[in-house]
Amino acid sequence: MANFSKSQVPQFSVEVYQNAFLPEGGREVNAIVTVTSTGGGTTGGIPLADAAPAYGAGQGPGAAVVLMVDCSGSMDYPPTKVRNARDATAAAIDTLREGTQFAVVAGTHVAKDVYPGNGRLAIADAQTKAQAKEALRKLSAGGGTAIGTWLRLADRLLNSADVAIRHGILLTDGRNEHESPEDLRAALDSCAGRFTCDARGVGTDWEVKEVTGVAAALLGTADIVADPSGLAADFTRMMENAMGKEVADVSLRLWTPVGVEIRFVKQVAPTVADLTARRTEANARAGDYPTGSWGDESRDYHVCVLVPEAGIGQEMLAARVSLILPDPSGAGTPQTLSQGLVRAVWTDDMVASTSINPQVAHYTGQAELAQVIQQGLDARKSGDFDGATAKLGRAVQLASASGNQDTAKLLSKVVDVVDAATGTVRLKAKVAEADEMTLETRSTKTVRVKK
Repeated sequence: MANFSKSQVPQFSVEVYQNAFLPEGGREVNAIVTVTSTGGGTTGGIPLADAAPAYGAGQGPGAAVVLMVDCSGSMDYPPTKVRNARDATAAAIDTLREGTQFAVVAGTHVAKDVYPGNGRLAIADAQTKAQAKEALRKLSAGGGTAIGTWLRLADRLLNSADVAIRHGILLTDGRNEHESPEDLRAALDSCAGRFTCDARGVGTDWEVKEVTGVAAALLGTADIVADPSGLAADFTRMMENAMGKEVADVSLRLWTPVGVEIRFVKQVAPTVADLTARRTEANARAGDYPTGSWGDESRDYHVCVLVPEAGIGQEMLAARVSLILPDPSGAGTPQTLSQGLVRAVWTDDMVASTSINPQVAHYTGQAELAQVIQQGLDARKSGDFDGATAKLGRAVQLASASGNQDTAKLLSKVVDVVDAATGTVRLKAKVAEADEMTLETRSTKTVRVKK
């Protein structure tokens, strides 16, 4: 466990957006919780004794990163693919902050730590970066794909580091054919909460649900790099983002009174991720939902609860949302970084009780957008073209209404849009595999509410 002392951590704020008014007999309460983190490692932060890793201003917290590079046989087709992967990993290594601990893992049907080796981590400086890039030049393609073994090795390496931020970057170009889905799930369950991981699929021969599943389980990002020549720029951006993280293991704690049921807790921006099943009990009335590592950024969460029925004029606290930073020793009291309240007020004013909060309406639509894209693509793959047309038409309608232009552009490569406002579309007869995979991989990306 890292050494901790009084230090600056980002200033966290919580804002709650909701319509608190319910009609008589109404029970469902929805709220959008916006969490913003600013000023990490600067005078804009707040001192937290024994709660945040000690680091000098501008240096960031201690971090460890493991880069997992697919070296299976398919990476040799075409030969430029493995060369692009080596170049991208080298670019990521160049982006490492001085003093960051790191390792490179070559992944096939087994996992091998090719630098620095022997189960160790290197300390990033000019010499070790040069040595790591030299080790990369020796990588060649051959063997199968067993992503779970790569993640387990990364976990062992990262767990040896006495740091606050533990991060993985995983690149694959193929399907996880040399271990069972159960083996991969077990590896993800084992690694969840221990490090975050960004996952990338290169080319078009990998399985979208495997790559997005890794990112979802390990609270990272997922994306496609259809053209391997784009890997270096993508890896550089990923590493810059990882180096910007200041605080790890922040949880969203939801306290609810007796009689209140939790329907769901979802992250809804910048991507949709259902956190409901990832709750861990904090005490009899509260549970924690993992949010991973934070730098200077803002995210939105949708909280939905069912409250007991009450009469007109009654008011109650439906939930209290807190941001929690655990005591690093595991023995002390967790730090509450910020909190907000979700209320319920029963009224006979029909206008007040039937009005939908704009943030709630927007993100309900964005969550549905992600869902209908997945359903539409699955229907298309199974030959249900009527079902695919209906679902993807609804997706076009939602993307247009919410101003999600990036998703609208991706949809236009899969369907011909007749009328976006009504969701009238025709399936394209021929769709490039890269376009379909890009839409599926990026389907959970959302846009913020227009202010």
